[in-house]
Amino acid sequence: MSNRQAQYKILSFSTTMRNPQRIADFLKVLLPYEERILTHEIIMEIIANWIQNKFYIPNYAKLNFKDILESDEAFTDSQIQEIIKNSPQNHQEAGFSRGWDSRFDTFYKLPMEFGFCFYAMNEPLIISHTGHLLIDATNEIPSNETKIANIFLNCMMKYQSNNPFRNILNNNVPLVLLLNVLRKLQEISHDSKISVLEIPFLLCWRDRDYNALTNYILDFRREYPSFAYAREIVYEKCLELLETDNTKRFKISQICNEAVDEYIRKMRITGIISLRGNGRFIDFNTFEMPKINYVLENYSQFKNFSDKKSYFEYMGEIDSHILDIQQSSVIDEESLKLRTLQNFATRYTKEQIYKELSILASKKTKSKDKVLKFIPEPTRFEFLTAIALKQHFKTLQILPNYSIDDEGLPKCHASGNQPDIFCRDNLSQSIIEVSLICGRGQVNNELLPITRHLKSLIESTQDLTNISYFAIFIAPKIFEDSKVYVEFIKFKDDLDIRNFDILEFIERLKIISMESNSINDTFNLKI
Repeated sequence: MSNRQAQYKILSFSTTMRNPQRIADFLKVLLPYEERILTHEIIMEIIANWIQNKFYIPNYAKLNFKDILESDEAFTDSQIQEIIKNSPQNHQEAGFSRGWDSRFDTFYKLPMEFGFCFYAMNEPLIISHTGHLLIDATNEIPSNETKIANIFLNCMMKYQSNNPFRNILNNNVPLVLLLNVLRKLQEISHDSKISVLEIPFLLCWRDRDYNALTNYILDFRREYPSFAYAREIVYEKCLELLETDNTKRFKISQICNEAVDEYIRKMRITGIISLRGNGRFIDFNTFEMPKINYVLENYSQFKNFSDKKSYFEYMGEIDSHILDIQQSSVIDEESLKLRTLQNFATRYTKEQIYKELSILASKKTKSKDKVLKFIPEPTRFEFLTAIALKQHFKTLQILPNYSIDDEGLPKCHASGNQPDIFCRDNLSQSIIEVSLICGRGQVNNELLPITRHLKSLIESTQDLTNISYFAIFIAPKIFEDSKVYVEFIKFKDDLDIRNFDILEFIERLKIISMESNSINDTFNLKI
């Protein structure tokens, strides 16, 4: 623990580990070293693995190995060592030497705080039960999004702002505080929603007194009705909560923007929080009230921990009840999904959807859309593709299989036993599969399941006549083996599978003529 005097601070999660897949990827790198003593030599082996898998790309690699980075080619050992040698890390973390050792700590600090792994120099490296569960869930084909959400719910319902890894005075469990405030708002005002503009108050709140926080928010609303205030006012209030006037240490951009976005991502990753009002509010996901009630009944009592190891052990164990609780049965879930899809297809222009798809293709920029940026990228890819199809093919029935929250927004991508999107019209029945995988995994993880799905579709509807069957696979970039595979499966089983990278998919949509907007014609498939 630092010797510096503890202060009130804003709740701020590291953005180096923004999504579950990235955390899982970095945990997988640790597997060969589990229970081994952490040394500088082992850290450098782990760093080399990061670079080899392109999980972390230093600027030297971006400048000197652009062709490899844009291809499926792997770095050689000598290239990895060249990158490491020419990428000195001017970085220092407590307990670690300046340089790559401290960079290692930067990436694993949040997974350790979340209870997925535990490490210290010259001590055994440990992966917890929940760490292994997360690895296993992401290793499923496709990844088990429901289990991943439950693992993060298990994490966030325990996570304490003043845990032994942080030297701060704020003393609460952020998720439990949020749920209690939502429930109290519902009791008092019959409306549980919290404005995104009010989230900084939760980020800066000092303790577990949700009644006081609820009244604070309601008093603020009475003073500034209809959310008619600038973020500078919220910022001033937050500085008061933090008992500071240090605007250099606590910047308005951090308190009112960056930390808010990351907070929403971390709360929504649990599956129990919904966005409302086109991204202007957060609220209970009412489909998950059984889980919400369980958390409030069993995790509202605060626990004290004297050391990092005991906190890690608490965080690293799974509450098996969380894995077993099912969401409430919803009678009109499918119709809600389709209404939301139609709403987005109407509200967004085609050009806006092209832009959002292009962001997924390049990965050089991030979405700034108030709703879409909070949908995890793999699931967002399915959603955007379904919207694009809806916008361009008026007679095509589009049935996506992602799961949704109570706003109809995608929560998890389609499970492994069904295609991402099923489409049909009077000429064809087709399946659309999308993936952000760009390398060798495309064939095993995507095209083999696509083949099974397409065969199953044909067998289940073989009594139909004059109908064509095909599949479309879309990825940021199509791997060469994927091109060979679709040619082979056409020759072997006469199955029509077409590969398109995202930009080519967009271009195909753009050239749809007024006379014919058949999906068959657009993608040059047989009729």
